[in-house]
Amino acid sequence: MTFGKIDYINLLPFHIFLKKEPLQNSFKQSIAYKQSYPSHLNKMLKKRKIDAAFISSIASANKNFKTINAGIVAKKRVQSVIIKPGKNKKDPHSATSNLLADILNLKGEVIIGDNALKAYLKNKNDYIDLAEVWHEKYNLPFVFARLSVNKNYGFYKKIGTKFANKKLFIPRYILNDYAKKRDIKVDNIVTYLQHLSYKIDKKAQTGLNLFLRKSRLLKK
Repeated sequence: MTFGKIDYINLLPFHIFLKKEPLQNSFKQSIAYKQSYPSHLNKMLKKRKIDAAFISSIASANKNFKTINAGIVAKKRVQSVIIKPGKNKKDPHSATSNLLADILNLKGEVIIGDNALKAYLKNKNDYIDLAEVWHEKYNLPFVFARLSVNKNYGFYKKIGTKFANKKLFIPRYILNDYAKKRDIKVDNIVTYLQHLSYKIDKKAQTGLNLFLRKSRLLKK
């Protein structure tokens, strides 16, 4: 079994969860070798080079994938998916974020991930938080990624469902390590993670359905 890993802070709770689960060491070790950025994992899952991954919401709508009610959900804001007003420039790593900017009719440079979080925290007045604009407009959470599977669905459903419903404690030494590597303060990481949920509940599903519907209309 192979799981694709995105090494962003937003999925740190999931990786902590996996480490604590009584899973085969070979499975845990294989995750490190299937590490990439969101748009590449979309392609890997489609080509069946991996069994499962948190992939972008727009890619998760592929009929060949089975999905689980676990994902990366911004409750009101996200801070790590932003746009810098000005000349249009898409982020090559995230199809969903680029599409969201188009749906919201926001022009500028789309930036995602830990670099986006760092930039936003440094000077938030220079950027627009895409999830925050979405929430202000529709009063709904925004689902950036969804756990999607093309093999061993029962296994991943059990893991994904358990994770989505579990509250996790992240050890201080791990937070310190991420803070040092990302050059982001521990308190900022803790606050950032509080903006996120990993369970796609009814309200999040309504937001996801609206996004997918608007994306189809945009492509016509």
